[in-house]
Amino acid sequence: MNPVEKQLYWSERYLKNQAGWDCGAITPPIKDYIDQLTDKSISILIPGCGSGHEAEYLWMLGFRNVQLLDFAPEALALFSERVKDFPKDQLHCTNFFEHQGKYDLVLEQTLFCAINPKDREKYAKKMADLIKPTGKLVGVLFNREFEGGPPFGGSIAEYQQIFQAEFSSVFIEPCYNSIKPREGSEVFIKMGDPT
Repeated sequence: MNPVEKQLYWSERYLKNQAGWDCGAITPPIKDYIDQLTDKSISILIPGCGSGHEAEYLWMLGFRNVQLLDFAPEALALFSERVKDFPKDQLHCTNFFEHQGKYDLVLEQTLFCAINPKDREKYAKKMADLIKPTGKLVGVLFNREFEGGPPFGGSIAEYQQIFQAEFSSVFIEPCYNSIKPREGSEVFIKMGDPT
């Protein structure tokens, strides 16, 4: 197991304040998608939630069936400090690949780019397993390469191949509303109809 696949690696990143992926707020592509949702009873999972800005925004809007998952307890603690009334039993400190459940919506913000690229097919398969037949995987992925990693980058062509193996509906397009530092380097994804 390489260091990135160990909980200690991620815990140390939070403890040393090295969470460069954290924008300090929900990012516009995810916010704009959430703003279109009308059914506040849907079940939502945010894996690799980090500081949980997406969950905080959902909670503020009245979505109550939101589950957060992160490998690092420090990430969940940061979220709990900010959103004190969020139920503790909806916070899951575990490995994404071990989580069980079925969801109407899974929000992808920073998990995919954090896992080892050799596990991307495994990630897509797990996502298809977690999503209800009418559910969706929605989020943002990097459309560029990085030296070393994490983050680990990728391309639209690679993502198409990975997700088409597990989802009948695969939508990927460049983001038009990324935050300034990420302009031109993100794609918005929406996957449905798990096979």
